[in-house]
Amino acid sequence: MWMVRAGEGAFLIDRFKNENKVVIGWEIGDLTNVKNLDEIKNLLREHSDWKDGQINIAASQISKFRFDFKKNDYVISYDPQERVYLVGELVSDYIYDDTFYPDNHLEYCDVRLVNWLGTVNRDDLSTSTKNTLGAISTIFKINPTASKEILDALKGIKHSEGEESEDEELISLKQDILAKSQEFIKDKMLDLDWEEMQELVAGVLRAMDYKTIVSSRGPDRGRDILASPDGLGLSEPRIVVEVKHRKGQMGSQEIRSFTGGLRPGDKGLYVSTGGYSKEAKYEGERANNPVTLVDADMLVSLIIQYYDKFDTDARSLIPLTKIYWPT
Repeated sequence: MWMVRAGEGAFLIDRFKNENKVVIGWEIGDLTNVKNLDEIKNLLREHSDWKDGQINIAASQISKFRFDFKKNDYVISYDPQERVYLVGELVSDYIYDDTFYPDNHLEYCDVRLVNWLGTVNRDDLSTSTKNTLGAISTIFKINPTASKEILDALKGIKHSEGEESEDEELISLKQDILAKSQEFIKDKMLDLDWEEMQELVAGVLRAMDYKTIVSSRGPDRGRDILASPDGLGLSEPRIVVEVKHRKGQMGSQEIRSFTGGLRPGDKGLYVSTGGYSKEAKYEGERANNPVTLVDADMLVSLIIQYYDKFDTDARSLIPLTKIYWPT
């Protein structure tokens, strides 16, 4: 069973239904004589200025429609206005039809004919199947469990799901999305160069209501950032920050050198995106001055916790979008 979305905002859904078709289009012409995925990629390169990543994604979608779809495969498409899924069977091989779209525009000319069997209301499906169908790709294959539930619903057979089970499924989905989002934020963060990482750490401290002085590139005697309530380091707490943006772990020697440079009354903050060895953590714990060791995961947590208070400079380094989730 395949999902084929009906264009942006499903604006083609009525034509899908009335003309017994599903269509896609990337403005690369007739694919009838195209033999493989590489040829599709070459056509995309000829007709666009996309980067390789964009070409690979689009080519994968087109290839599925051109080569993987088979007669008698099931196909569905979603109507968000009616909240129903059209369910049908493919009844043709690939067809190129440049009359489908107005003014013979090359977009939406790749066609498969469909025998629509009926509709399934989204509210009649389990949370896990709804999640499966929520993927944003134009084309994707639906797993056998979700496919069976959809076909059963088409026959009037509903899969029972208690309220508790649905809540557990939503909680599981939320935890999965949160975990993925944290890893994606970490990916973006680790792509920053050293100076940007230093500015990001300073931005986190400003969001925590400290004022910061950021050292310029060059010998800094173990100090990259100075944070304090007055911004001059004259009022406490006075936080001395060292930022190490590299893949390798920090060892005990680096932490010992940092803590040895702290003055009475200083608080130490050591940020290492590569993490710390066991011995380094021990050095931090036994230091005379209070020292907090921050690794990449902890820095991501601080970014998420204080992002609403980030200033423009800090937000520009890690642009994030807030997503609301039902409780």
